[in-house]
Order: sequence, then structure tokens, then C-alpha cells
Amino acid sequence: MYSLKSAMKWDEDVFGREYDLDIFNIVSVPDFNMGAMENKSLNIFNSKLVLASPETATDADYAAILGVIGHEYFHNWTGNRVTCRDWFQLSLKEGLTVFRDQEFSSDLGSRTVKRIGDVSKLRIYQFSQDAGPMAHPVRPHSYIKMDNFYTVTVYEKGAEVVRMYKTLLGSQGFRKGTDLYFQRHDGQAVTCEDFFAAMRDANDADFANFLLWYSQAGTPIVKVTSSYNAEARTFSLKFSQTVPPTPGQPVKEPMFIPVAAGLLDSSGKDIPLSSIYHDGKLESVACGGQPVYTTVLRVTKGEEEFVFSDVPQKPIPSLLRGYSAPIRLQSDLTDNDLFFLLAHDSDEFNRWEAGQILARKLMLSQVVNFQKDNVLVLDPQFVHGIKCILLDSSLDKEFIAKAITLPGEGEIMDMMEVAYPDAVHAVRKFIRKQLASELKQEFLNLVKENRNSEKYVFDHTNMARRALKNTALGYLASLEDEEITELVLHEYKTATNMTDQFSALAAIAQKPGKVRDDALADFYNQWQHDYLVVNKWFALQSSSDIPGNVENVYKLLSHQAFDLKNPNKVYSLIGGFCASPVNFHAKDGSGYKFLGEIVVQLDKLNPQVAPRMVSAFSRWKRYDETRQNLAKAQLEMIVTANGLSENV
Repeated sequence: MYSLKSAMKWDEDVFGREYDLDIFNIVSVPDFNMGAMENKSLNIFNSKLVLASPETATDADYAAILGVIGHEYFHNWTGNRVTCRDWFQLSLKEGLTVFRDQEFSSDLGSRTVKRIGDVSKLRIYQFSQDAGPMAHPVRPHSYIKMDNFYTVTVYEKGAEVVRMYKTLLGSQGFRKGTDLYFQRHDGQAVTCEDFFAAMRDANDADFANFLLWYSQAGTPIVKVTSSYNAEARTFSLKFSQTVPPTPGQPVKEPMFIPVAAGLLDSSGKDIPLSSIYHDGKLESVACGGQPVYTTVLRVTKGEEEFVFSDVPQKPIPSLLRGYSAPIRLQSDLTDNDLFFLLAHDSDEFNRWEAGQILARKLMLSQVVNFQKDNVLVLDPQFVHGIKCILLDSSLDKEFIAKAITLPGEGEIMDMMEVAYPDAVHAVRKFIRKQLASELKQEFLNLVKENRNSEKYVFDHTNMARRALKNTALGYLASLEDEEITELVLHEYKTATNMTDQFSALAAIAQKPGKVRDDALADFYNQWQHDYLVVNKWFALQSSSDIPGNVENVYKLLSHQAFDLKNPNKVYSLIGGFCASPVNFHAKDGSGYKFLGEIVVQLDKLNPQVAPRMVSAFSRWKRYDETRQNLAKAQLEMIVTANGLSENV
């Protein structure tokens, strides 16, 4: 009710859209393939996305429920009253509605933290889809089975395309565009072009080649180089862009890429921007006498240059602020520039991003060391950067928790010519442990300062406090230290809500041994009556990076609480296992063999869930030859299985 009322009010305030019926029906279903479904006046929810209490649901569950209930409610206008002419326009309702639910959650929590979460998801899942054999445009050209159309490209990349309209037009211009869209098309079934036309016409805007975002697959790679001319007081940014070939689209045209940019002076302050020379024209940036610190550069060609005038000193550019386009950006910023942005950028997303770029560079350099059997080292400047963020009391606590979290293993493997899961895993583990050991006192202080035994409250302040405490606890748990083990057990036993209890359990579960086994058994005994909590327990064990975990997962398949017919249990146990790169990509092929067997069994029971699981294989060509051969053998086994569904 809280989520629904908030969503109704928000849609009235932000989009001017009211609910059009007297009654709103909700059904909660424990066996459901999807998260939810927006049938007019009868929304159907997967029970995990509507049932919650502080004792059984974590902050992440509450946030997901808020977003999904919002999402299905927002479909009343974007999906039901204005709907899709055909399946190829699916992103017209899904991309647009994902954007709306992202904005809703941002307004109710921390905008920066929400943006970081959404971009991380895009990079981990959508970028890898764009770079693999399943790459397809936001508006696909064909399909074998409609069920497989509900992809991260149609949803998440689709949402980024909608966000770019808002970036280019500003909040007011975007609202004018949606008002015109609803006015023109209420009660109609329309296309992505209709949405584009409403945005363009309401603002009398020039969107050159913007529609390519709907028809070209692949993630654009944008390179930028900068130079400063002290005499002329000008600063130049030169852009070049390429879109890699994807299946069925070997040659691409340049895209329309909005790059939000600002310039920082040597003290870390934003420099007011006056005018930019571009395409032979001088364009004024200043707006009605108010200083402008961020401007949106419209990169539309394969190569082009933007020259900022009246720049008093050599600046450090802050590029792609708020992640203004779904691209891979490569710049000539040095490590020192990045540390400077990490400390000073007024765009918090870019502060996080600078830290992530540094972390990715560090991890990749150490992977090379690991492969050459050299000693692994942690750059002291990196430790110092993390420490500065930990101690910066002006920052939001949830932002700090995100900023000190290292990039995931999948993200690093995506950047390698040939992906080596063991090396990436060993390096990430080493860096986490080093940080924990060098910043042990700081982490201990964070755990102590952010404890709270009072009643659970789901609001930003309390969520942020718990996020920071539990992130610190996770770091500490990587140390071999009796005192820390005691601390983590204490946090587990004294927790007054699921967020704190489960985070402590996850920290304990990092290390094999009696303490881990006892805690997992205790948690199951406590919660065996609640199937949603038991699903968390399955996921925690199956996604574990402990060596040879596939054996434990086989055992869990025959656990009394597991049922292969229930989609949520499959996502928890099988999906969880595929999320551990080190075990799924085990050198002996045991992870591939496990998934191959499951997909064939599952396809006979549920041909909509089986393809979601088999997609874990879609990047098999990214790995070394041994792994490729082992994965390929499983794929061949699946393809020759009797009566295989079209979905798989």
C-alpha cells in the first residue's frame, strides 16, 4: 500500500497522470515466471515482489518491491492506455516504464545511488549481451519465440534511450514531450517513432540520427582526447566513436550521443562555462545570466571537436556526468586526474566512476601479475583514495558503501581479450583482503558507529546506515582473524531485522568450515517455515565462491525445500550458481556440466525459465580454449536433446 500510494501520487505530480478507475486489484502468486504483470486493473505480482516484513525482507527487497509496484502501476498509462502496435515496439512500453520506475525510486531515495545501481546492472548484463551472440537492437528485427523478447536490451537499454531524451531536453522539455505523447495517442497502439515525434514536436528539437538507437545493436565506444591552449584560453575535446559489429549488422553508422560535461579548476571547483566553438559556429552556453557548470555536448559524427572558450587555466574535464549515454568511454585522463575527480567532482556519479576506473585498471594490472606468477601489490594511492571516501562525513552513507565496493568479476572479464575467471577472482579477493587489513580500524569504527538496535525503518537514512555498516563488515570478514569472526557472529545473533542478519550470514559464509556450516544450519532452522527467506538461503549457498561449490549445489537440488517446478527457487539456486564466475567457469567443466543437465530437465517443466538459465552460456567464446571446448560440448548436448523447446 505504501508503494502503491507513493507511485500514484508521484505519477500525478511528475507526469500529470491520474488513475482512471475506482478500484485497483492485486494478486500475489508464489509460482510465477516473471516479476509481475500489468493487466489493466488486475496487477499480478510474484509474491517475492509484494510480500515483506522487516523480519523477512532486506532493504534490497523493499527497494525492489517499491520499484516493481511502481513499474506495474505506471504501465496503466505507458503500456495500457497507450500501448504497442506490435511486439517489435516492446521497448516503447518497457523501456519507457523502466525509466519511469527508476525516476520514481530516485525521487524517494538517493538519486546518485539509484543511478549507480542501474548503470552497474546495465554494464554487467546488457553490455555483455551487446557483445555476444545474442546482441539485438532495442527494437529487434525478428524473433523465434516471443517469450525471449523480454531482455535487458529491450528494458534497461531502452530506459537509457528514454533518459537521453530527458538529458537533451531537460525536465521541462521532457514533460512537454510526454504531455503531447499522451494527448495524441491516448487509447491508441503506437510505435517508437510516435514517441520520438512527440518529443521532437513539443520542443521543436533537432534529433538528427537519434532513431539509430532503436535499430543498431552494440555498445558504442567513444574515445576522447583533450588539449589546453593557455595563450588562447581555450580547452578542446576531440571525440571519435565506433560501434562494434554485431550478428547481422557488420557495418554501423555513427550514433547521436549526448555527453554531459563540466570542467574543474585546480582547487576542484567547477569552472563556469561561457561558449563553445563547434562545427564552425560559436554557441553560447550561458543561461539567462545564471552560471552554467554542466553542458550537454551532442556527439553525432564519427569524429568531431568541441572547443570551450574563456577557460582561465588548464582544467580537468568531468565527462559523461550522470552517465548521460549507454556507451563505453575511453579518455586520456591520467591516474592523477582520476584521483582528483574521485576527491572533488561535484557530480557524485562521476566521483564513483573515477574510483571504478581506477579499480578496474588496478585489477587488470594485477591479473597480468598473477598470470606471470609475480607478487600481487596494492597501489598505496588507491588505499588512500578509499580511505578519504570512508572518512568524508559530507557524503551520503549509501554512496560511500557503493564507492568502496570493487567492480564485479564479470565486469573485469568483459575488458579482457581472453577472460580468465581464476585470475580475476584471485586478484579481487587479494585487493579486498588488503583493503580490509590496511583499513581495519576504519572499518571497525564504521560497524560500531552505524549499529542501531531500534525498530526497523525503511527510509533512506536508515537504509544508508545499514548499507555502510554491512559493507564494512563484509570487508572485515575476509581477514583470518578470530576477533573478527566473533564480531561477525555477534552481528548475526543480535540482528533485529533481515537486512542485518542476512548480511552477517553472507559475511560468515565467505569461508568454508564449521562456523559457516553451523550458521547456515541455524538460519535454516529459524526460517524454514518461510519459503521466500529459504530462497535467500539457497542463493547465498549456490552463489558462494568457496572452492568446488558445485558439489554443495548438487546436494541442495535434493533438499526438501527445493522444487525445480518453482521459478523463484530455480532463480535462487541455479541462477545463484551461475553468478559465481569462479565455480560456474571451473577449469574441470563441472559448472558447465551442472547447468547443461539442469537446462535439459528444466526445459521439459518450464520452457520460459530454461532459456533464462541457458543464457549463462552466451559468452562461452570469451574464455580460454579449454573452457570453450567444455562449454561447447554442453551446448551441443542441449541442442541435440529430444523435444527441445524453441525458447532454449
